[in-house]
Amino acid sequence: MLSDLISELQDSLSILNKQDIQIASRYFPDNTSILLGDDCAAIPDGEGYLLLAAEGMSPSLVEKNPWFAGWCSVLVNVSDIYAMGGRPLAVVDTLWSQSEQSAQLFWEGMIAASKTLNVPIVGGHTNCHSPYDALGVAILGRATHLISSFQAQPEDVLMFVTDLEGKPHPQFSYCWDTATEASPDQLQNKLNLLPELAEKRLCDAGKDVSMGGIVGTALMLLETSGCGAILDLDAIPCPPTLSLKQWLLSFPSYGFLLSIRPHHVNEVQSRFQSQGLTSAVVGTVIRHSVLKLKSKTESLVFWDLENKSLTGFKK
Repeated sequence: MLSDLISELQDSLSILNKQDIQIASRYFPDNTSILLGDDCAAIPDGEGYLLLAAEGMSPSLVEKNPWFAGWCSVLVNVSDIYAMGGRPLAVVDTLWSQSEQSAQLFWEGMIAASKTLNVPIVGGHTNCHSPYDALGVAILGRATHLISSFQAQPEDVLMFVTDLEGKPHPQFSYCWDTATEASPDQLQNKLNLLPELAEKRLCDAGKDVSMGGIVGTALMLLETSGCGAILDLDAIPCPPTLSLKQWLLSFPSYGFLLSIRPHHVNEVQSRFQSQGLTSAVVGTVIRHSVLKLKSKTESLVFWDLENKSLTGFKK
């Protein structure tokens, strides 16, 4: 039943952890010229924007697979830059490890991702005498035109874009891995589609699908844009090896939720399909600030943003 799925999603850590962002939102000023709550901070710079973002790796990921933690630390930052219509320039890392040997595994993962994604690591901080292991990475990029989570509009079409040619990670079932074994040229071409859409004015609103999954990402997009949406669960493309619930709770490696003006939908889809990607219309943006989930037989409110915030960042 749809009500059971909604309860499980609402109670999932992937959604609950996004509410931690409310703590940060209380300390930011309201009068800044830089919109807060996007995938990156977009800092006006001449005729374009510098994009700045950072990610800290999950302690369980760091503990169980340092190599994969290093890989993901670069991948998720790069995805944030592309999600905003930008191109990455460089990353820096902050690494605490208990020994040089443990630090080596993090570095091997970061270097592998750096080469695959063609993004240099240009500095940071390293400590090999820490009582624990921890990793954070920050990234700098540049965009001429933005894809922003503040620009979704009523009557937009929600389009989910992903790469179904992957597999679940053997240690982390919530991670759909399409990148670690991908051809660098093909992966870079797929990511470059996002800034191309922005520069051709085909898309100005969206987010990358984060650990909040498709539903959590939709909520963040709607909260910052001050809108709602109807999300059609039956329209969401899903890997044949996963159930819909598993997929909704997954980090897809390559996944973007875009808010598209209806007259651009066909062209946007054709561009993704040309690179072997799956793109599907999965919903419609509405004026009232609620996220509704629907199936063939049911339609229920998942979240009422007017009465309950998720991250605390909004227009």
